[in-house]
Amino acid sequence: MAVRVFLVEDQKPMQVLMADLLHSVGGFELVGTASSETGATDWLYRHPGGWDLAIVDLLLGEGSGFTLIVRCNKEPAGSVLVFSDFVSPAVRQRCIRLGADGVISKAQFGELRAYLQAFPGRVAQPEPA
Repeated sequence: MAVRVFLVEDQKPMQVLMADLLHSVGGFELVGTASSETGATDWLYRHPGGWDLAIVDLLLGEGSGFTLIVRCNKEPAGSVLVFSDFVSPAVRQRCIRLGADGVISKAQFGELRAYLQAFPGRVAQPEPA
């Protein structure tokens, strides 16, 4: 069974890049996307328990990823990964305090790949022959 991913990212090119990364790593299914705090909140309310990993950007065109970390943590299960351009030690600490399981800067794309490859419950897809 694939790890179900809910992606909150307001930049369409980054949404496409993330979908491609999830596909290339394997073992993930992108079950929902949102580009704003309101859209993400609506999706979360309509799909309770419908995701295993939420990947959340902090600065959105409308709203804040900080608020979404807290909302995501109201789910019975699921991990929250912050993936943002605006990661500093203080921001990282705040995200963890709000309940994020991980915080990665977008400048560290390789670190994101490593996080996904090691994600608990992910079943790696066999390499094509």
